[in-house]
Amino acid sequence: MSAPLLPLSAWLTPPDPLAPALAGAARADVVIVGGGYTGLSTALALRERGADVVLLEQEFCGYGASGRNAGQLTPTIGKDAPTLALMFGAARAGALMRFADRAVRHAEGLMAKHAIDCEYVANGNVIAGVHPKHEKPLRKAADAGARLGAQLTWLDGAEMRRRGLPPAFGFGVLEGCGGHLNPGKYVLGLRAAALAAGVRVHEQSAVSAIDEGPKVTVHTAAGSVTADHLVIATNAFTPVTLGRFRSRVVPVRVSLFRTAPLTAAQRERMGWPGSEGIYTAHEILESYRPTADGRIVGGSKRVNYAFGGALPPAEQPDTFAMLESAFRDRFPMLDDVAIECFWGGWIGMTLDFLPLCGTTGRHGNVHHGVAYNGHGIAQASYMGRLLADAVSGTPNEDGALLRRRGIWIPPEPLRWLLVKGLIGFFGGIDRRVDRALARR
Repeated sequence: MSAPLLPLSAWLTPPDPLAPALAGAARADVVIVGGGYTGLSTALALRERGADVVLLEQEFCGYGASGRNAGQLTPTIGKDAPTLALMFGAARAGALMRFADRAVRHAEGLMAKHAIDCEYVANGNVIAGVHPKHEKPLRKAADAGARLGAQLTWLDGAEMRRRGLPPAFGFGVLEGCGGHLNPGKYVLGLRAAALAAGVRVHEQSAVSAIDEGPKVTVHTAAGSVTADHLVIATNAFTPVTLGRFRSRVVPVRVSLFRTAPLTAAQRERMGWPGSEGIYTAHEILESYRPTADGRIVGGSKRVNYAFGGALPPAEQPDTFAMLESAFRDRFPMLDDVAIECFWGGWIGMTLDFLPLCGTTGRHGNVHHGVAYNGHGIAQASYMGRLLADAVSGTPNEDGALLRRRGIWIPPEPLRWLLVKGLIGFFGGIDRRVDRALARR
């Protein structure tokens, strides 16, 4: 593997200057821990209501998954529509799918409201089949989703070719809302909006302790913030850095790549004039999308888990090789396009594939929104409204919709066996499909 591993991502460099680290004792109405989509959107929603907000970020805003993802804004929620209906019933599954649509629209609204230029292309995303074995489950999911109210359109082979999508993607389902964007520009746009709105942002301010009570005090190495309410917005870092939700959230590593810029001739060979985002119907999906500067970004295909719930390491050479091999298989007309770099990030997963949102603590003043299962651009952006409502005591039907018992994750070593077993099971299904594809 000759392409370098980036220390952060291809989307983002640290802002200059960084917001000052917390020093001394501060007081606020609300303290937010985490400077990604969730924390920043919550801070903006609270400032609109007049709250005094302090936001603490251990590195810099966007350092986590918000600045590292593939940039596909999708209305996807849960594993798939049939599984949602099986687990929660048709009525609640339909409500969850409508929630996912609203999350996309809310993210679009944030871009418009704060004039965030993040290269957004609102042409939707296609869930694509690459082998006939994908057709039956994909049709089943599409039919179930349509019955539940999702904006889905079946694309047969003829329609895929009419759209000029790359030939490896034989059929698919078009998600009617969403598209793709530059996630680094989006999160930095939210950061700029938060600073302009008067949010007191402190970067390089890792939390060392939290004291709960009628007032919550959050400590860092050089200071503390005492507030009426605490919002936890740390996603995959939550079990690791705060020691919370270990029995609900599994942090996993997802890797991505970016190609060199395509020439005009390469672009013509490839087709893809609509620039829709694509992700495959594999159990552990592959994702592909064009960029504003004429490259292709792709990734996923494999997730990595570390024993004890630690953050998996960045160096994943076997995964990088698998990603490049899949890209070559899907885009054989681009065999002369180099993979320019790899990177990755950590996402929070739950066993029912739904985000966690709620309020805890004896005094009902500790709120959280974490674990978006790879769909965080939309859901984490929308979570800001839900968390602001929770802080202010405003009823919110979507917040109530996400409250559930959830599926408990056992401690180690059973956790290792469970998570690795699930990854192996789903990966095995995908490998069988890919081997069958190679024999055709």
